[in-house]
Amino acid sequence: MDSTELKNLESAYIPEIIIVDDKTKVTLNSPLKIPKEAIRTSLRASTIDVVFANIFAIPTSGILLSNFVVELGASPIAFGMLSSIPMLVNLIQPLGAYFSEKSTSRFRYSLLIFGTARSLWIILAIAIFLANWGLINSDDLINITLVIVLVTRLLEGFGSASWLSWLAIIVPHRLRGRYFGFRNSVGSLTNLICVPLAGIAVSTWHGGTLQGYGIAMAVGILCGYISLGCQYFKYDINPQHHNWAPEHGNKEAVTSTPEPSSSILEIFKDFNFLKFLFYFGLSMFAINLSLPFFNLYMLDTLSLDVRWVTIYASIQAAVNLLFFVIWGRLADRFGNRLILAFVGSILVIIPFLWLGVGTSNLDLWLWLPMIHVLTGGTSAASDLCNNNLLLGVAPIRNQANYFAISAAVAGASGALGTTIGGFIVQNGYLGGLTGLFIISSLFRLVALVPLVFINEPRRKSFMELIQRFRQSLLTAK
Repeated sequence: MDSTELKNLESAYIPEIIIVDDKTKVTLNSPLKIPKEAIRTSLRASTIDVVFANIFAIPTSGILLSNFVVELGASPIAFGMLSSIPMLVNLIQPLGAYFSEKSTSRFRYSLLIFGTARSLWIILAIAIFLANWGLINSDDLINITLVIVLVTRLLEGFGSASWLSWLAIIVPHRLRGRYFGFRNSVGSLTNLICVPLAGIAVSTWHGGTLQGYGIAMAVGILCGYISLGCQYFKYDINPQHHNWAPEHGNKEAVTSTPEPSSSILEIFKDFNFLKFLFYFGLSMFAINLSLPFFNLYMLDTLSLDVRWVTIYASIQAAVNLLFFVIWGRLADRFGNRLILAFVGSILVIIPFLWLGVGTSNLDLWLWLPMIHVLTGGTSAASDLCNNNLLLGVAPIRNQANYFAISAAVAGASGALGTTIGGFIVQNGYLGGLTGLFIISSLFRLVALVPLVFINEPRRKSFMELIQRFRQSLLTAK
């Protein structure tokens, strides 16, 4: 996003609630509106935040954490648990959304939740050095790792919906695709640079990979604290005011008697939101049925050095970097459903491409990089457009509750997929990893069906969008 776009941002508004003769007047022309300069500062702070947050995530999730537990001798089921815990704990998000809506500051709530969660990783860093000195065995270290992942992810589950609701208010609707595409590209660039450096540092550390991972963990925790510091510069939101905001597009003053906040049960009366939940949950189940086991396949079955795997991760991050911006602009033009349907058809074939991959030069230098290029491009669209589609489907009032329910459904579905995937890998009668990849492709195909029936606000019907996209392609030729 360039400076011109930032300068042309429209102010976002938080309603002022005025009691007049036992009535509540909600008006957008209030002293609580977010000034343009505050929006610009907030978006820049959020962009810097993603850099340090991604560095923090490198040793606390992803390939380095996977390699860490594999080297400790973790079983496929334990590996599956490691991957499923971050998704399963999303079930706690509705409760977290409830508590966040009782707060009076998004920033203070975020600092409390995420500050505590990131501090707990210090325990694992200490345990790693104790294990390096022979004071803790591998089994104990695996158990400590799983407990730390579980507790920290639970805490983060209490804050995720609040954080997303905070950012949804700050980012103007008409620039969501471009801004989130740009922000995600910055995160991908961070991964592109830092993941291979971290992989090389851990694998070549003079004190051994275990000690090297402990150093990477310490650096990551420090960057996690810097990430939290960036949030201080984002415009703070009081949820007590936010939940009285009018719906999207309604810029006129409203006079009404105050109504209580929508309960969780009332949210489930939103039929369009239910259709989104069904699609999102089925999609997360299908993708996570096999996604965590691609790394296991490379690290365990193919016995590739972690440096090779981080190089492939860098290729994937580079493609993310490029395509986040492209998908963001296309999503602003054509809508998110059409993009999701297009990339979904590519996601169907990716598990099939893993079948027969070996350690020959052709596989290492051509086949595996090509798979990660496809994965990077499609995951960029999937992450960005699913997020934007949710922001469009969820109304302004009580957004945190909508986000929390969506995350809970997706987390439970993804965790179920990963858990079932672990049992399929363990069960030779179902074909192991080969059978898992085939089953995952079939479920990915089925997950595309409910996408057609979702109504994306301010967009035409699905078939009209396809026709418009087709005409644009013909005009380009």
